[in-house]
Amino acid sequence: METETFHGTTILAMRSKTTVVVAGDGQVTLGNIVTKHRAKKVRRIYNDKIITGFAGATADALTLSEKLEQKLERYNGNLTRSCVELARDWRTDKYLRRLEAMMIAADKENTYLLSGNGDVIEPDDGIISIGSGSISAQSAAVALNENTDLSPRQVVEKAMKIAGDLCIYTNHHITIEEING
Repeated sequence: METETFHGTTILAMRSKTTVVVAGDGQVTLGNIVTKHRAKKVRRIYNDKIITGFAGATADALTLSEKLEQKLERYNGNLTRSCVELARDWRTDKYLRRLEAMMIAADKENTYLLSGNGDVIEPDDGIISIGSGSISAQSAAVALNENTDLSPRQVVEKAMKIAGDLCIYTNHHITIEEING
């Protein structure tokens, strides 16, 4: 018997000069069944100074979040250094290498996408996304940002609604965290 795998989610981050907003939907899907509607995939860590959002296997994502928090403690909250060190460990450690998740981490100055390939990617235009609805969410956010006067939070809310309308693994129960700087 083939084991079912959990699918989907959408995490979207947008940065402006004074604000960073990270949002994630709440749907968890096992095969072709929605098993949870209100999962919280966006969290604050490190004394609420950093926002993380994850896509992929939940236990793996929580492990990565814990590891990132350990790195932040070790490097006194330096998100850049902590992300690089986590990515290095993730790629080279025998146990971590098997984790199936991606993460976005943001503080008041930086936004990064982290992957198990050792990637630490900072978006050029301040908008980045991961997960099954990421193409829809990111495309909508870029278009709204370039063609409207909406606030970053409003752009993210509308882009996540569009992703939820298009992606069957993304719903409209959105968690949003914001840092104003």
